[in-house]
Amino acid sequence: MQLNYSYDALEPFIDTKTVEIHHNRHLKKYVDNLNKALENSPKYQCWSLKELIKNSYLLPYNIQNDVINNAGGVFNHNFYFSGMTPNSSRFPRPRLLAAIECQFGTFDEFKSIFKATALKVFGSGYAALCVNPLGKLKIVTLPNQCTVLPIDLCPVIMIDVWEHSYYLKHQNMRDKYIDDWFEVIDWDFAEECYIQK
Repeated sequence: MQLNYSYDALEPFIDTKTVEIHHNRHLKKYVDNLNKALENSPKYQCWSLKELIKNSYLLPYNIQNDVINNAGGVFNHNFYFSGMTPNSSRFPRPRLLAAIECQFGTFDEFKSIFKATALKVFGSGYAALCVNPLGKLKIVTLPNQCTVLPIDLCPVIMIDVWEHSYYLKHQNMRDKYIDDWFEVIDWDFAEECYIQK
């Protein structure tokens, strides 16, 4: 996946070196490993990431875990990078904002709940605001490279809290990284994801 912005575009919130390494090494490794897992199974090479993740039980048993882990890594990273922008409005768009206020009270209350949830992720994983098919919002955590697709949720915003996402700039201060990430959320993208659910 090509980034929609340059590696330094998210400065000073997300540093250049982290974006470059995260995108060019970590995401690339998941892509490479997924391709390797599928190289002897041409029948499944035309499946989309969503199809591979949601229908993983149909895959040959010997490649299921590799496909689940690496397809999840690609999906989550693509969503994470797509969900940031150097031109953040720093505030949700109208329809999503109304849903957030209905569900969580105020936008500030939502931010506090989301941050607390992201801080509770033990080890590696993600925190995400998701929407179910009925339009109800829910904050979830995901270990490692699990995705929300098998539980019929659509991500709206998602933060990667693996240490490689923030350690160069923030060291062990995940809370500071979360605050900075809120400054670069692409709320237009989030609104589209919420509407499309």
